[in-house]
Amino acid sequence: MRISTERLTLRSWRDSDREPFARMNADARVMEFLRGPLAQEDSDAMLDGIEAHFEQHGFGLWAAELRRGRMFIGFIGLEIPQFEAHYTPCVEIGWRLAAEHWGQGLATEGAHAVIGYAFKSLGLNEILATTVPANIRSRRVMEKLGMTRNPADDFDHPLLPEGHPLRRHVLYRLNRADH
Repeated sequence: MRISTERLTLRSWRDSDREPFARMNADARVMEFLRGPLAQEDSDAMLDGIEAHFEQHGFGLWAAELRRGRMFIGFIGLEIPQFEAHYTPCVEIGWRLAAEHWGQGLATEGAHAVIGYAFKSLGLNEILATTVPANIRSRRVMEKLGMTRNPADDFDHPLLPEGHPLRRHVLYRLNRADH
């Protein structure tokens, strides 16, 4: 399964993606609004989880590569959260790109294609996205995608302990009817 855009190919993962994926996950800039940089074994475990999600659900977080040069730059895709919150069960859209590829509209371009796939091919009625309030870059992408936020939906992430600086999250929604 591949999704192509003008500048990106979203594709299945390859073993050769593990090293650049780990390098991206070890970058403090990329991981600023997540739980922090990952060691190689944690990055590999995350990739194993991404692949298991594909096997179980038939969709997931696709490896993103530039069409020109076929360079791996991160992931863009869909995921079913593995925790309970007031908005689950649901399908969440997400992205993570290497810092050198920020600010070029690549996350927005890839996410637009993923949304089309989610609504047309998977028949989903709604897609959600979450992040911490300070993650302005990702929030801007969500807004460019047409996603909207209701502050009443904001929540404390259940996988982060009380008092953790990244515990508070904002939630954005996009309904098929509004797309």
